[in-house]
Amino acid sequence: MMQLLLLSERPESIAKIAKWYSDEWGYIGEGRSTAELEKKLSEYLNDDKLPLIMLALENEKLIGAAQLRFHEMDIYPEREHWLGGVYVESAYRGQGVAERLIKAIIDKASSLKVANINLQTENMASGLYSKLGWQAVEQVTYHGIKVLVMEKSI
Repeated sequence: MMQLLLLSERPESIAKIAKWYSDEWGYIGEGRSTAELEKKLSEYLNDDKLPLIMLALENEKLIGAAQLRFHEMDIYPEREHWLGGVYVESAYRGQGVAERLIKAIIDKASSLKVANINLQTENMASGLYSKLGWQAVEQVTYHGIKVLVMEKSI
């Protein structure tokens, strides 16, 4: 049975999440080594303020993570709150884990009085995010990568 928890409840998960992020997105630029990410993720050990990370566990095994954080893209200083780092271990993809993580992040954001959440995705079709109510804002090239920026009002 899947369980959703905050990283603050399982801080020992930082090393695994840092490795996932480095392996998945390490090509994007500086600060993406596992060691650098571990240090950065230690700032996400919050439960009542941002930044924070929601974890998905299956039988106590960490299988996914998603972040709620501030100012992901510096070209959008007016866009304050961001969903990011949505990652599901490959063996668990296509089973609704990402959707549950994203919904949990939205619920948490709502409880923290966040009115809008933004995201960026390399998937221009935006399938899951559109299904969950995100609206496309624009396509941009950011750090050399073409992304779709989306927003959702809570």
